[in-house]
Amino acid sequence: MAETQRKPVPRNDDGELDTATAFLAFARESVLKKTDGLTEDQLRRVLVGSGTTLLGLVHHLTLAERLWFGNHVAGGEDPGDVDMTVPEGRTAADVLTGYRAAIAESDAAIRAAGDADRPVAVAVAGTFHTLRWVLAHMTSETARHAGHADILREQLDGVTGR
Repeated sequence: MAETQRKPVPRNDDGELDTATAFLAFARESVLKKTDGLTEDQLRRVLVGSGTTLLGLVHHLTLAERLWFGNHVAGGEDPGDVDMTVPEGRTAADVLTGYRAAIAESDAAIRAAGDADRPVAVAVAGTFHTLRWVLAHMTSETARHAGHADILREQLDGVTGR
């Protein structure tokens, strides 16, 4: 099957934060690309036994951005349970807009921290990890879910690629 959403990986190598944020942005964009052109019904369609949906993945990643960058890195509010259940009444447009807003907020928190060695503001299970650790964690989390999203999208309409 031909890949129809292919984009090359980042070639940024100008510094640790530049490289780390480029790969995180690439993973985020890969997730968002999986939602392009789909209907509300398609975004909410359950195609696997776990009940995972494309919209649920985006909702989960929105909360994860707010937890790791907003709460742990920046010291802001804890968003609570980071699950995949889209709240009743939230449209797909609301969820996607929320994810884009969370990304912008996270990027601002990363810029404000400014140094990969900077410890988080709110400890993670008693440990003050660094921004570097949070970036690595969120990049792996987002990339993992981008893979899930790719499989769901392929099941919906055959579109593949990252």
